[in-house]
Amino acid sequence: MTEREQASPGRRTVVGVGAAVLGTAALGVTATAQAAGKPADKSGGHGGHRLGLPVPTVIGHRGASGYRPEHTLGSYQLALDMGAHIIEQDLVPTRDGHLVCRHENDITATTDVSAHPEFASRRTTKTVDGVSLTGWFTEDFTLAELKTLRAKERIPGSRQKNTLYDGRWEIPTFEEVLRWADREGRKRGKPVWLYVETKHPTYFRGLGLGLEEPLAKLLRRYGRHRAQSPLILQSFEPGSIQRLAKLVATPRVVLLSGAGSKPWDFVTSGDPRTTDDLVRPAGLKWMASFAQGIGPTLDLIIPKDGSGRLTTPTTLVRDAHAQGLILHPYTMRNENTFLPADFRRGTDPSAYGDAFGAFAAYFATGIDGIFSDNPDTALLAAADFAAK
Repeated sequence: MTEREQASPGRRTVVGVGAAVLGTAALGVTATAQAAGKPADKSGGHGGHRLGLPVPTVIGHRGASGYRPEHTLGSYQLALDMGAHIIEQDLVPTRDGHLVCRHENDITATTDVSAHPEFASRRTTKTVDGVSLTGWFTEDFTLAELKTLRAKERIPGSRQKNTLYDGRWEIPTFEEVLRWADREGRKRGKPVWLYVETKHPTYFRGLGLGLEEPLAKLLRRYGRHRAQSPLILQSFEPGSIQRLAKLVATPRVVLLSGAGSKPWDFVTSGDPRTTDDLVRPAGLKWMASFAQGIGPTLDLIIPKDGSGRLTTPTTLVRDAHAQGLILHPYTMRNENTFLPADFRRGTDPSAYGDAFGAFAAYFATGIDGIFSDNPDTALLAAADFAAK
């Protein structure tokens, strides 16, 4: 998913927070949700269990990126070992058309490319979805060239402990991830679920590197192209999801940025609608015609006030469920800097806050699942919520 971030010390701090603060926070926010006409729905509303996933579903955001460099096999493996119900991959193409797992096509911060003098001349400035970026980009490298690089922690100032793993893993292809998931599924006796995002699809289609067709080809090759396949497709561009719907029957989710934003394919096509229109009943009904769910930013579920504290939940959960859509909002993290102000503890922005309290607040609205950099914390919070 597309967001700016900072963040994280080690995980032991949050594991021992305990259920006491969770119980208090959950009670308070449940009351707020009910006052807004939205009971704390533990059944997943309309269709929460339809995909055969637990509710609330815990989605390992880029793997277990709170503990390992994101989008590496090490991050995916740790998320799976922690028990995440589904593991996320973001896909971008190489120059020769392979799909690789990176949060962005700009690999400056997530690889050691700057330390490779043979690629110094590849540094360039591009405009991607209206944003000017200077760095190194996957579409300027063949897969063989990318495989000479190694992944590193994207935000070392906040996640210094993750730098221990810098250089340990290479950039995985999506096909390698599919093979990994199949191997792990056979070992565990159950499918490993994947959550796959097409990144900047309009931009790449303009370069002759369309994402949907090669993605669908891989899904068919590995038997993940059916309506009951253990994989969910996602994109911030509704047009990409519509294109995928014509290629495969795999479940699909439309991602939604903050209020007032506009999908990039809407910008390029002249579609006047914004996210504000898409979260209204008419927009939700339209998305339900080609998708099974939405992935809104958490602020669309519970807005924050000027001080960063949670306010009253919106009607989005109720309205989406009325259209039969599941909701998997993003992204929960344990660090103060990412938490609502009501759940921050102390003054260190990289220290862990009351993540359990924040999880309880969001679960109380009736969402069907949540993306988290810290799957172990999310699973404990989900178990606490389900037990109430």
